[in-house]
Amino acid sequence: VQLVESGGGLVQPGGSLRLSCAASGFTFSRHPMSWYRQAPGKEREFIASISSAGDSINYADSVKGRFTISRDNAKNLVYLQMNSLKPEDTAVYYCKFVSIPLTYWGQGTQVTVSS
Repeated sequence: VQLVESGGGLVQPGGSLRLSCAASGFTFSRHPMSWYRQAPGKEREFIASISSAGDSINYADSVKGRFTISRDNAKNLVYLQMNSLKPEDTAVYYCKFVSIPLTYWGQGTQVTVSS
C-alpha cells in the first residue's frame, strides 16, 4: 500500500489549495478514504472522509463549508479542495486508508496559511 499526498504549499489567508492523494497497492474503489491534519504541537485530527462510492461524506466542524473531499476511482485519487483558508489551517495534511487491523498513512503535505 502506498499513499502519496501532493498539492500543499504557502497560501495567503482567504486563498485556496487542492490537495491530492494518489493511492496504490489495494483496490481503491472498494474502500473509504479520509484526510487528517496535524499542526505543530497538536494531535493529528480528522478533517474529512468519503465512502468508497463517494456518496457518503463527513467533515469536521472546523472545515465544514470550506473544504470539499472528493475522489476519482478511475484514477485512484482522493482530493481535498480547501477554500477560504485560515492561518489555523496550517498543518501537515495526510490521507489515510484503513484495512482492519492495519492503518496506512501517506507522508503528508505541508499547508501553510500566512500573509
